[in-house]
Amino acid sequence: MSRSFKEIYARYKFGIIVLCCILVLLLSIAFITVYSTFGRTLIEFKIHQNKEIIRLSSFAEPPQFAIWLEDPESHRVKTVFVTSRVGKGDWEGKANVPVALPKWFEIFRGENSAYEVVEDEAFSAVTGATPKDDYFTVRVEVKPGSTWNCWIEMNLAGDFNDSYPEFNRETLEEDEFSCGQPALLFKATVNAVEGVKAVPVLEAQSVWADGHNSVVPADGTITTAIRVFDDMQITVVRPKPKLIDKTKISEQ
Repeated sequence: MSRSFKEIYARYKFGIIVLCCILVLLLSIAFITVYSTFGRTLIEFKIHQNKEIIRLSSFAEPPQFAIWLEDPESHRVKTVFVTSRVGKGDWEGKANVPVALPKWFEIFRGENSAYEVVEDEAFSAVTGATPKDDYFTVRVEVKPGSTWNCWIEMNLAGDFNDSYPEFNRETLEEDEFSCGQPALLFKATVNAVEGVKAVPVLEAQSVWADGHNSVVPADGTITTAIRVFDDMQITVVRPKPKLIDKTKISEQ
């Protein structure tokens, strides 16, 4: 003879209450986690490294690079990511080698009064080991609808060519830091609206000389360096639901 619902409930009352409480808790956590992503916007940088060109350089090591945001109106700037050797000045006995990424060094380590550096995080929060995988991805949260100049500066050490030799026989000068071809600056202006996509384009080459950085148009002397990052995409996305989200916001 089948039992009535009241009999089953009376017998398993405690277990049913506990199960219902667990279900309510799980549904609440799921709702809060999903709800926390609404009204939030991330700028995602995705870069592909050309392993063949890297392998042909003298050191066969991945390039040093930095990614930062610039408010086009106020010129407030914030580092999104910088490889640890540049960010921490870890150059095997040398405190800093500004020639590696001259523009980033000028803005964030120099005395460039044209920019206001936003330092709401320690450098360790934005630095990381030089990526060795084919693809590298990093995201930064920004105010929805805000507009940013997205900068990428890259230098592959030891990528010498005829215009940038390891030793110049005419001037008898040696490339002291083995930088090879100069650092390249890529730029894209992005409006932080979900679904917006942009491809950074070569803006200039960045050269450190006589204690100062010079940004000059890229010319025919640049050969393999332009293909080290052979695919770059910037996409505006919504954060993925997370119970604990440590993403910081870059306000305009």
